Amino acid sequence: MDSNPLLLVVGLALYLLPTIIGTIRHVPNQGSIGVVNVFLGWTLIGWIVALAMAARTVPVDPITTVRRRPGV
Repeated sequence: MDSNPLLLVVGLALYLLPTIIGTIRHVPNQGSIGVVNVFLGWTLIGWIVALAMAARTVPVDPITTVRRRPGV
């Protein structure tokens, strides 16, 4: 059986896509996304749930949000 390493890397990246998206977007509960993705991602529903968790709206912290003054 001839396995292509590139195919394995692409397949793994697609499988872990929700975890990658959640990490890039700095979504809260990244650990939960990773656990759902790794353990339930083999089911289509588990993968979709992990993707939905990773794509949810990230709350903005009003303390760290800096507003620009008009004209500056």
